Amino acid sequence: MNKTMMTAVALMICLSPAWAKKKEAAPPERFPRYKTDGMVPKYNGEPLPNIVIFLVDDMGVMDTSVAMLTDSKGNPKRYRLNDFNRTPSMERFAEQGIRFETFCAQINCSPSRVSILTGQNASRHRTTKYIMAPGREKAEGPSDPPDWNKVGITEEMSILPQELKAKGYRTIHVGKAHLGKVGTYGANPLNLGFDVNIGGSARGLPSSYLGEDNYGDGKKNGVSGLEEYHGTDTFLTEALTLEAKKEVKLCAEANQPLFLHFSHYAVHSPYMLDKRFAENYADYEGNDPKANVAFATLIEGMDKSLGDMLDCFEALGIAENTLIFFLGDNGTANRGHLPKGKRDNHLIVVNAAEPLRGGKNNEYDGGTRVPFMAAWAKPDPNNPWQKKMPIAMGKIQTQLGSINDLYPTILELVGIPVPADHVIDGYSLKKRLTGAYDKSVPEEFLAYFPHKHRRNYVASLRDGDWRLVYYFIPEQAARMSHYELYNLADDLAEQNDLSKTNPEKLSTMVQKLAKELEDDNALYPVLDGKELRPIIP
Repeated sequence: MNKTMMTAVALMICLSPAWAKKKEAAPPERFPRYKTDGMVPKYNGEPLPNIVIFLVDDMGVMDTSVAMLTDSKGNPKRYRLNDFNRTPSMERFAEQGIRFETFCAQINCSPSRVSILTGQNASRHRTTKYIMAPGREKAEGPSDPPDWNKVGITEEMSILPQELKAKGYRTIHVGKAHLGKVGTYGANPLNLGFDVNIGGSARGLPSSYLGEDNYGDGKKNGVSGLEEYHGTDTFLTEALTLEAKKEVKLCAEANQPLFLHFSHYAVHSPYMLDKRFAENYADYEGNDPKANVAFATLIEGMDKSLGDMLDCFEALGIAENTLIFFLGDNGTANRGHLPKGKRDNHLIVVNAAEPLRGGKNNEYDGGTRVPFMAAWAKPDPNNPWQKKMPIAMGKIQTQLGSINDLYPTILELVGIPVPADHVIDGYSLKKRLTGAYDKSVPEEFLAYFPHKHRRNYVASLRDGDWRLVYYFIPEQAARMSHYELYNLADDLAEQNDLSKTNPEKLSTMVQKLAKELEDDNALYPVLDGKELRPIIP
């Protein structure tokens, strides 16, 4: 059998339903599929690069041993939590790529996840709150925008896996999806341009990380598609990694470019101990050891997964041609960092995100700043794709980036134009990935949450070092004012509200907020039947 015939046979295996091993059939195809004739998809004469989004749920910038923040001179600065967490694979990855000091996301999961795949801000795609499970409609607040996009991704949207699939990519989703409401189009990753779906559904968390519990399969929030590991001691993070490696191997053998959306359920609750790493925290004596030690083992298990994937690409000989983006979807989780009986959310998340203020579901910087790193799986300055998108090694980029930037960056790399009818809010990361400052990119990010859920009806706008926090209904947020204003260059912990002492800057920031919401055709909270738009002081 000649090489062309062998490649064709391998591709047939790669694309067959048996390879996908899924019980549910793919829906009718809506997007052009690459039709193999034994040829490898190319762009400008080069085989397409592999692209990986490695997404971690509820991971903040301090949930790692990698120093993500800098001192006044731009050098890495370590904090207490950097010395508690153990993430050697992230350290390895950071040395071969670049990490961003400030990378912004929405304050909880679904809004960020839709933004990653669309390049649009939540205020534009209108999934401004986590997608709720059936029966959770009671969680709606009385002033929530009545028409917010609670179903998630819809058929009208242009999303990354669809565009890459049309280009010739094998598109693989592994792990948490939470991109659509139960029973809707967006709930099934196979509707969204993914050829393979392992463990993804409308659910936002697992009921169990344990193979002994069958990962809760068949129960509320159960993870399906991992029957091979039922009844074993295989932790969910490890099972997903093993399945991802199988898919990568098959694509490598078939010489098929892959887009892997590897979205871990970790480190979301329930905080279940990953016994593989428990000994590393045997001497922990802090508050609430059960939750904190379990969380630390979830972090370390996720880190092992990253290292295993790097080793997998290397072993298969495709590491030089594989681009990886590592990020979290919102700030760190609210877990018990205070003695029992003192569970004020604000104080808990301040401790969890130290030195930042806030965390998941919170309007402060710790709720919207997430870890972000990018690297080629094996740096090689002579690789054609790495020449096309060079990435600095061991550097920290201090210019702001956001979840909206992944979509245009990836499309630019492989020569796919943004559809003419698809408005995006992100900017290419290409220049920033070199460590240089990109003057063409505004350092702004709008986190928008016009809902009632722990923190009420709030927006925050980042503009360089300045952060505006705007409360649409301050009385419901236990505030006396609509406005808070902070300068992070002097006040990283957001303790000194400058809204009264710097009225000119406050007015400028609120005007920017109002304009962006209007430009995005955003929906607003309502009170007594009236939209609540920002009030400019």
